[in-house]
Amino acid sequence: MKKTSILFLILTAAGLSAQFTVKVQAPENFAAKEAIIYTLNGSKDIIASKEIKKNNSWLFTFPKSYTGMLKIYFPENNNSISLISENKDAVLTLETDGKKIKEVVYSDASNKLMDEVQENQLKKESILPALKQIKEYYKSGSEFGTALDKEIGVIAASGIIDPAKHPFINYYNKNYNKYLGKNAGQKEPMQEEIISFLSNSTDLLETSSLVRPLLVAYLNSGSNTNVDGSVDRLLTAINVETPRGQMVLSELIDIFDVYEMASLKDKYLLKAKNLKCTITDRLANTIKVNKNVEMGAKFPDYSFTNATNTKAGSLYDVKAKQKIIIFWSSTCSHCEAEIPKLLEKYNQLKASNVEVIGLSLDTEKDAYDKKVSALPWVNTTELKGWNSSFAETYNIHATPTYFILDENNTIIDKPEHVGDVLEFFKLK
Repeated sequence: MKKTSILFLILTAAGLSAQFTVKVQAPENFAAKEAIIYTLNGSKDIIASKEIKKNNSWLFTFPKSYTGMLKIYFPENNNSISLISENKDAVLTLETDGKKIKEVVYSDASNKLMDEVQENQLKKESILPALKQIKEYYKSGSEFGTALDKEIGVIAASGIIDPAKHPFINYYNKNYNKYLGKNAGQKEPMQEEIISFLSNSTDLLETSSLVRPLLVAYLNSGSNTNVDGSVDRLLTAINVETPRGQMVLSELIDIFDVYEMASLKDKYLLKAKNLKCTITDRLANTIKVNKNVEMGAKFPDYSFTNATNTKAGSLYDVKAKQKIIIFWSSTCSHCEAEIPKLLEKYNQLKASNVEVIGLSLDTEKDAYDKKVSALPWVNTTELKGWNSSFAETYNIHATPTYFILDENNTIIDKPEHVGDVLEFFKLK
């Protein structure tokens, strides 16, 4: 009985212990306390855990196995770094310049190798073609020609990974080179090849960061003139009712949104809504954020952070007959062209009890403060760029993005450009 109890305690302790840890070390003057680590599903970052800095370092503990891409985000200064896990401990050191991260030094074997692999991929795509062209002007037996031959050979031969030691890096490197590499003379993969890969790949696909670029390559393959047919064929092969099929469907909806292919987005969003199977969290979130900003939907409320030109605490607290919501940033060239046109008509809008509310995706406080000092309407920002909470809530993929709300915060129009905004209010 005593032996059994001891064995039980040992097994229980083993079950509670970490699969692996990630330790991040930083200089004492690096101004960040909190850090968030994310795993990956397709192209979506999934929060795994949050930690507070202790002794100038953060230690993340993973109780479950995970192999794939990771991201660490420091919300206080809007810095992020990338790394990988092969279900082994990882240690990295940040070299910083004030609030900015200049370089990441990896101490574990997996991340060191992944860093080399990605550097070699860049060399193969950008340097190798140039070296081959230069080589044509030198004799092979000459001193410089021999050096060129050697360098070309080193770059071309790089990237052979032992799959037993580094299964994820081998998977990433092999499939990136096969389907996405832009090496000279390499043929584009056929659609059927990509379908087969997406259908039959291991679970490493979801955590590899290859999904989104693979789908874009699939849609662009062979001057595709029948996108609907290609997508239907892909979803049938993958089986849209499976978790992978739903992940791919979610990615496609986002891609069509980003590239403003509205009819395709609407078609496959409707397909997602009409699925009768159990919906994954990933696809459910895609459906939800799109529902948030449908015509006729109640625009979700947003609590302001240090808002200018108002005492209101949230978007709903701003009282007006109608509201123009604009998502923008001080570094957006299109915003630079459109905002002055809105500013020119602001007094007329205000006189008609129409208020403008700007939600900025800026990251630099000085640039934001300088810009909003000239804007008389309500403005707020989290200074987190595309990591801002409202970017996902309102399904924002580009700036500027506009919404027009009625007095009950219901969406009554979604103008594409400032000209459409002014046309709506008959001010053009």
